[in-house]
Amino acid sequence: MSEVAIISAVGVNRVIGIDNRLPWRLPEDLQYFKQLTMGSPMLMGRKTFESLPGLLPGRRHLVISRNPAWSAPGAEVFPSLAAAIGACAELPRVFVIGGGEIYRQAMDLVDTLYLTEVALSPDGDAYFPEFSPAQWQETAREAHTSAKGIDYAFVTYRRRR
Repeated sequence: MSEVAIISAVGVNRVIGIDNRLPWRLPEDLQYFKQLTMGSPMLMGRKTFESLPGLLPGRRHLVISRNPAWSAPGAEVFPSLAAAIGACAELPRVFVIGGGEIYRQAMDLVDTLYLTEVALSPDGDAYFPEFSPAQWQETAREAHTSAKGIDYAFVTYRRRR
């Protein structure tokens, strides 16, 4: 069974997106995302897939869609998060990359959260689910300031067993 991990950038107010795009420009976070996900499959909702600039090299794109007729070149389509995770069972790790509804569905299934905690509270229409410190232990934190002066931290949480 694969390790199931979530990766997301999250504002102080839990905002993760607005109008199907990121609410900030943080190239350092995009580099971190690429570094962590390279070589691993990425599970996402259809809207998240459509928000990408195209297929991201070196990664499988598994898209969860309720519409069985939906398809896109390079995407593997699944009717549920469980089906998509099952398709990766033999792999060491799979990343859930969004959006908000997929994160909510995945929270009980994941072992690790890789969050970029962004010190902004932007307007948004997509949110990261709340999670309890009683269930998650912070195991790593790297604080940074972006070239544009935005404070952020790469934070890893592991599920308490």
